[in-house]
Amino acid sequence: MTKTPENAADPESHLLSDEIFLVDVHDEERQVTNRTLSFSRSPTVLLTFAANRFTRSAARVYQTKYGLGAMDWRMLVMLTREPGATAARSSEVIGIDKGAISRSLHRLLDKNLAEQGPIQANGRSRPWRLTTKGQALHDEILTEALARQRALFADFSEEEVKSLSNMLLRFLNNLESI
Repeated sequence: MTKTPENAADPESHLLSDEIFLVDVHDEERQVTNRTLSFSRSPTVLLTFAANRFTRSAARVYQTKYGLGAMDWRMLVMLTREPGATAARSSEVIGIDKGAISRSLHRLLDKNLAEQGPIQANGRSRPWRLTTKGQALHDEILTEALARQRALFADFSEEEVKSLSNMLLRFLNNLESI
C-alpha cells in the first residue's frame, strides 16, 4: 500500500505491499498460475536460504578442521561473550531450541571445552563457562571465522556491512513482536 494523504492516518499505511514479496508461477501441465513467495525479492526467503547455506558451509569447515558442529561454534562464541550463561539464556540470545543448546553444551563438556557450574537458586539451571582449552579453541576458530566473513563481504563496503547489520537488528526486533 502506498502512503497517500487519505490513508496517512491509517495505522496499517506503513505496511509494505505484498506484491513486492510475491511472484506468479505458471504450471504448464495444469494450466494454472499460482502466487507464492519470490526467491529473489522476498527478504525472509533470502535470509533463510543464506542462513541455511552459511550454516551448512560453516559446519563442514568446523567439523572437518576442529571436530565441532556449527552449533558448538555458536556456543563457544556465546560463552566467550557471556561467561556463566545458562542454557536458557543461550537459547534466548541465539534463538535456538534449549534442547539443542543443552546437547551442544554436553558435547563441549565431553571434549573438556566447557564446564558447568553449580545448580542455581531456581534448582534447575547451571552457569556454563569455557575451559582454558575451550577458550583457546574459540580463539583459533575465530581467526578462521573472521577470514570467512571477510570473504563473504569482499565486495561490500564497510558502510554496507554496517547498514546490513542495522537492518538485521531491526528485523530481529520486529520478529519479537509478531
